[in-house]
Amino acid sequence: MNTFLFRKVTPFVTLLGLGLTACQPDLEKDFEASRGTADFTRYIAVGNSLTAGFSDNGLYLEGQQNSYPSILANQFRTAGGGEFNQPLFTEAQSNGSGYLRLTGFSATGSPITANVAGNAGRIAGAPGSAPYTKYDGRVDNLGVPGIRLADIHTANFGNLAGQTGAPTAATFNPFFERITPLGNSQSYFQRVKAEAATATFFSNWLGNNDVLGYATTGGVGGAITRTDTFTLKNNRIINALTANGAKGIVATIPDVTNVPFFTTVRVADIRARFKAANPALDVYIQTTGTAGAQVVRLATDNDLLTLPSSAVIGTTTTGNPFPVGAGLSALQSNPVPNQFVLDATEQTSVRTATTAFNTAIVNKANEKGLAVFDANSFFSRVAASGFVTNGVNNTASFIAGNLFSLDGVHPTPRGYAVVANEMIRAINIQYGASIPQINPNDYRGVKFPQ
Repeated sequence: MNTFLFRKVTPFVTLLGLGLTACQPDLEKDFEASRGTADFTRYIAVGNSLTAGFSDNGLYLEGQQNSYPSILANQFRTAGGGEFNQPLFTEAQSNGSGYLRLTGFSATGSPITANVAGNAGRIAGAPGSAPYTKYDGRVDNLGVPGIRLADIHTANFGNLAGQTGAPTAATFNPFFERITPLGNSQSYFQRVKAEAATATFFSNWLGNNDVLGYATTGGVGGAITRTDTFTLKNNRIINALTANGAKGIVATIPDVTNVPFFTTVRVADIRARFKAANPALDVYIQTTGTAGAQVVRLATDNDLLTLPSSAVIGTTTTGNPFPVGAGLSALQSNPVPNQFVLDATEQTSVRTATTAFNTAIVNKANEKGLAVFDANSFFSRVAASGFVTNGVNNTASFIAGNLFSLDGVHPTPRGYAVVANEMIRAINIQYGASIPQINPNDYRGVKFPQ
């Protein structure tokens, strides 16, 4: 069970946002869909967890069914689009990798979550590196959770037998293994290139993980991909996707510091709560100083605490000489660990890389005449002022905002529906098409306990 330590969520308001749709006229009665200069006969989706439909910290059937590529493909069918195949978990395997669910709220209004274990989607007795039942059908949604653009040329990325040592996230991906024929040493790039040979339209949303792993681990868990490497590999995959004349849409990378993973647990809120109980207490963090040394200092309101830090702050640890929880020691003996804090220097690194990566994405898209969904600008606006869908306001708030799932990074079905609509808008403008949008209010936000 996970209880989050942050400002109170108002379930009633959230439920209103989930369930209400505004009355509106039937604008689609006389609408005639058209493809413009695009051809949707065979659509493929290239990307990472966002493309796969990952949500609530897992990949499971409901999330896959509500992925933005699935929504796009359904709308493309109104203008000549063909069959779109996703590597769906079966009903018997519907929990997939496992995920988080909301079980209720504490007496103070903080949400409580629990882990839903993966079920038959995992192979009994299989090594932990390759836990999923193989999917053998045609795959049009090539979204692979965890993949970086830096990984696209890695051989044996989906072949456990081809690993020369213990598999790591940089050499092997279990989600790619699930859709890779047994014993096949192909890289993700080779798979995309093969599928692109018969595709007439594509979406490409790669690159988030090239900065996300660094950010979500407080700068501890992985390096940001070099800009020259990112640019080279982005150019190569776009060249492969357009080699046979296919048109498509690409998306930029949102600034991850705007998502609930970083905006929910706030230093100011934590400090106020504990000073109310004992004015001698304050919030101390561990961070990286000069020459890579670990230093402990007083937290500032500009430091970003991660969502998982809520389970650590205030807990006691073995060997702590001061009888208070992590982050609260006036003696600085028990700080919030580095991996739960993104300090100002690390934030600058994240934003600098995001800007550079997005420049590479947009420049290549413009060179090829592709549609662009500027996800960075869009989600920055959502974080600043929310987004109204047919009379219902959505924000970047955790749970109450409707758009972000329980992991604080990936969208809810409502969020993916909003993404699909924004992509349709960009496609219609770029290619003179008339693809109908959907009503995002038909899709849920965070699922509340029954």
